[in-house]
Parts: sequence; structure tokens; C-alpha cells
Amino acid sequence: MELAFPWPMSQGEWLAWSVAVVTFVLGLMMLFAPGLTFRVLRLQTTPDHPEAVSEARATMSGFYLGVGLASVLLAQPLVYLTLGICWALTAFGRIVSILSDDGNTAYNWAWLAVETVLAALTMAFALGLVA
Repeated sequence: MELAFPWPMSQGEWLAWSVAVVTFVLGLMMLFAPGLTFRVLRLQTTPDHPEAVSEARATMSGFYLGVGLASVLLAQPLVYLTLGICWALTAFGRIVSILSDDGNTAYNWAWLAVETVLAALTMAFALGLVA
């Protein structure tokens, strides 16, 4: 069996692959720089709960690293579809927060735009809308 790195071949695949790399890099940031991650996400830990930092390193980074790396290494449409669905559900969660948690802020709207674009780029390729 031959092991080869699946390099993107079409413009649509480049879009999906780029989203996978962004996802993976965000996961690396969460794993190795949880303090920076919390500042960017406007979250704050308390001294009496140091396990909160492990949430960034474990729970948050694990999914980003896993889905991003699987998408980059496997480069299969269904894996890209999984990545796109993850970003779409992240955007949906942001919408629920905006509507339910008094989260109608510029910060939330900016992140909603980013998450929607990442979902759309990935799903456009995975669903065959972009070749």
C-alpha cells in the first residue's frame, strides 16, 4: 500500500481543504495557547477552577484537531461534509445564543459570519456545488 498526501486538485477542493487547515490551526491554538484562546473568545477562568483550562486543551481542541486533521489527511467528500456540518451547527448555536441569551453583540455577529462562511465553503465542495 502506498501512502501519499492527498493534495487538493480543484478549486472547490482547495476551498474545503483551506477550511480544514483553518480548523486544525484553531485546534492547535486551543491546545497550546489556551490563555490566548480564552482572551480571543472573551472567556475568563477563575483561580479556584484551574480545570477550565483543560477544557480548552481537551474538549475544545480535540474536535477541532480531529475533524480538521481527518479532513486534511483523508480528503474525502464525506469527511469534508462532516466538517461543513460541524461549522454549520456552530453557526446555528451562535444564532440560538443571539436570540436566547441576549447575545446580540457585534462580536457574536462577526463570529457568526466567519462560521457561516467556513460552513458554506466546505459544504459547497462536499455537495458538488463547486467543482
